[in-house]
Amino acid sequence: MPDEVFRVSGNIVDALNSVIYAGTMVIKDGKITAIEKKFVTYNTFIVPGLVDSHVHIESSMLVPAEFARLAAVHGTVAAVADPHEIANVLGVEGIDFMLENGKRQGFKFYFGAPSCVPSNRLETTGAAIGLKEVQELLARNEIKFLGEVMNFQGVVNGDIEVMSKLALAKQYGKRIDGHAPGLRGDDLSMYVDAGISTDHEVSDKEEGCDKIQKGMMIQIREGSAARNFNELVSLLRDHPSSCMFCSDDKHPYDLVKGHINEHVHGALDRGIDPFKVFRCASINPVKHYGLSVGLLQKGDPADFLVVDDLKNFNILKTYINGKLAAENGEPLLKSLPSTAPNNFNADPKAPSDFGVRASGGIANVILAMDGSLKTGKLRIFPHVKDGFVRADPQRDILKMVVVNRYYDAPPAVAFVKNFGFKKGAIASSVAHDSHNIICVGVSDEDIKRAVNLVIENAGGIAAACSEFMECLPLPVAGLMSGKDGFEVAKKYRQLDSLAKTLGTGMQAPFMTLSFMSLLVVPQLKLSNLGLIDTAKMEFTSLFEEQEMSAR
Repeated sequence: MPDEVFRVSGNIVDALNSVIYAGTMVIKDGKITAIEKKFVTYNTFIVPGLVDSHVHIESSMLVPAEFARLAAVHGTVAAVADPHEIANVLGVEGIDFMLENGKRQGFKFYFGAPSCVPSNRLETTGAAIGLKEVQELLARNEIKFLGEVMNFQGVVNGDIEVMSKLALAKQYGKRIDGHAPGLRGDDLSMYVDAGISTDHEVSDKEEGCDKIQKGMMIQIREGSAARNFNELVSLLRDHPSSCMFCSDDKHPYDLVKGHINEHVHGALDRGIDPFKVFRCASINPVKHYGLSVGLLQKGDPADFLVVDDLKNFNILKTYINGKLAAENGEPLLKSLPSTAPNNFNADPKAPSDFGVRASGGIANVILAMDGSLKTGKLRIFPHVKDGFVRADPQRDILKMVVVNRYYDAPPAVAFVKNFGFKKGAIASSVAHDSHNIICVGVSDEDIKRAVNLVIENAGGIAAACSEFMECLPLPVAGLMSGKDGFEVAKKYRQLDSLAKTLGTGMQAPFMTLSFMSLLVVPQLKLSNLGLIDTAKMEFTSLFEEQEMSAR
């Protein structure tokens, strides 16, 4: 049955043509069929729907249908999503799950074909996506782009497989997303010349200007762990056509609090021209990726927001394809049951599995950085007792382990500074990019408790000590829950609070933990196979006198 005709009136913010006027939009069958200009004063504003230009839905720990419910409350109508997290676990089967689950709501998901699964050969993944799979994915109309090319060394060095994937994207007329933290000079020129058009890993304005000058679109990121908005927002003043907003990774409780609307708030608060703000929040991603998302023009899909004003930017209503998806902070999209595909085959561990015999004088220790994907490298004399290297909470040097979740194998063990725990451990099966089990803790007994909680639930995040053991199960690929998003967020907040009772001062300890095995971001990381020097992309010694090799 065709939709009834209805009208929405307000001060229309036409960012495409840089005008604001009083008007009434006539909407039928999900489209804006007419716009009638008025000579009255309205108390509300109509603005384009917001677009997240780069996000991994899996990091919200919610399936797409639940992510949509929470995001729509904050005015997000569309998301450009790279499903490489679930692809590392389940391959194309996982991507198909995301596509089908996303279609269950009216929200507009635009998925890409992951370019780096696995991202390297220094860790164990659950699946691989090669040239054949990439070509099959890019041939689908529903796949809009080639996912972030994290192997920028492969681009610079002309790696045959990497270059072949780029050629396929060009063949099918699909955009190519980038991932090149700190890349500059001639190497950056080669990266851009290869056809890579975006980067969400820019950390300062100088780097952003350099990449814009070379023709890239900068995706200004404000997620749960990596936050670059404050450093980059001023780019909007001089380069509004070269910037987009993105969250990249957003944990569930943070998604309950806000999404791309937080970028808009922050930019408007700084006095940036609203037309420039909405160009970044809406127009640029729609134009760059060719999305079927409306921009308040006659004939467009009726994707828009009703807000109180352009100062407070309180979102009163969110419309997607002419359907009211959220109103006054409440989702109108229904919570839907979900299937739970998975790939989890780890056996329970014992404390003795995590022992490290002392070997040599100085240990190479990972330096974690709150609010950053990057790590540093420290050289520290470790705490040794009874011939074993122990965690040293007094110096904030804790033990970190990565456990293979795809088949039983000895854990990899290293040491990390800055998590701040005085007791207990936290663990997660969300561990970029291969999503093995990662854990940091004060004792081998605590680490065992947390790791085994994750194993018992075939995925999840856990906090444990002698006083408590709690887990948020993530049965969908060990990455997501199929339950109501607000309930998941509530449980996540509980786990986050418990982690902070263990002594950490980190803003998002679980998110930071999940990036301690991300080998495509500098400097020292831990995979399930061992300690990795990411600058050289090779194994390195835990102890300086000890030679490290792949197990």
